[in-house]
Amino acid sequence: MGNGAPLQGVRVLDLGRYQAGPRCGLMFSRLGADVIKIERPGGEDSRKHTPYVRGQSAYWVQYNSGKRSLGLDLYTDQGKEVLKRLVKVSDIFIQNFRPGTIAKMGFSYDVLKELNRGIIMVNVSAYGQYGPYRDRVGFDPIGQAISGHMMMTGYEDMPPIKTYFPVVDRITALHATIGALGALWERSESGEGQCVDVALADSGYSLMEIPITSYKGTGDVERRKGNGTGLESAYQCTDGWVMLSGLGPENWQRIAKVVGRVDWLDDARFASTEVRDSTRDALVSDELLKWFSGHSVRESVELMSSYGVPIAPVNNIAQAAEDPHPWERDLLMQVTDPVAGNIHVSGNIMHYSRSGLNIGPAPLPGEHTEEVLKGLLGMTDGEIATLREVKAI
Repeated sequence: MGNGAPLQGVRVLDLGRYQAGPRCGLMFSRLGADVIKIERPGGEDSRKHTPYVRGQSAYWVQYNSGKRSLGLDLYTDQGKEVLKRLVKVSDIFIQNFRPGTIAKMGFSYDVLKELNRGIIMVNVSAYGQYGPYRDRVGFDPIGQAISGHMMMTGYEDMPPIKTYFPVVDRITALHATIGALGALWERSESGEGQCVDVALADSGYSLMEIPITSYKGTGDVERRKGNGTGLESAYQCTDGWVMLSGLGPENWQRIAKVVGRVDWLDDARFASTEVRDSTRDALVSDELLKWFSGHSVRESVELMSSYGVPIAPVNNIAQAAEDPHPWERDLLMQVTDPVAGNIHVSGNIMHYSRSGLNIGPAPLPGEHTEEVLKGLLGMTDGEIATLREVKAI
């Protein structure tokens, strides 16, 4: 795998729970950082999250594969002391408790930077570490709701629609990762760490920045468009659906040729993009409906693609899972699993020309406790036995 993963030598303490925080930790693990999952003895609650694959939580595995697990009770003085020692030898500290909680536990940024001037603290929450709703709790749908995203998904006559995919959680995790990487780079100059504050609500608003900007500038509220119309819409074929994404003058000409309507190119009603946008619903959409209804999904995709038109099949989960794309690009990879035997996890979601990524199994609860305490902190068997006696680990 080339010269190894890009972030080898970086150490991350992951106190995240559920998705947004742990997904940030996963990104660092994939990039080669040593990510130590700090979870309560017995394991984090999301280990029990459905769906299951042969007794293993697919949810847990996706967000925690490749990490090391340290079972640590942070409500004990001894557990807190262990975490303090780990902070001294780490680079990044990720947490997504409700704002103020980590400070009550004794690990505010002020405390962390006293222990390690270079530590970077990543705070993930529903509404941010400050702001009008700071003390409220929330998950992915909250970010979709407050930002207007749910009222832009679907068609005009529908109730609010939440996307099935937790897009706000995922974007928040990426914002957290990018923010922490930026802080790492800045630290190479300043020698000092800092806090990174990301929020689900913020990520929701980042999705809606164009319609909100438009509203603030014009007072107009953009209408819900569902799958779109005309050159950008979903069309039903003889055996399924395709998504056509053919906006732009070049694609307009190509589509007209594919469907046998080159006369459109000389039609004054379609003389410009603006004119097409205002008239295509009744004219172009009807013609495209007829054309796609006479072709299979495969025929439609191959014909349109041969002309350079952006189009794809609308796959169901089974079809998406059997498509060759994710397997030829190693987007999903099978790893050994202590519960399921083997299971698929996210793989090479980014491809470097020289470096590789770190793809590994998800740990059992506290699987690496002794390995971390002995290897990083130099603890003796006696010291570890004492921690077990007081149930700090």
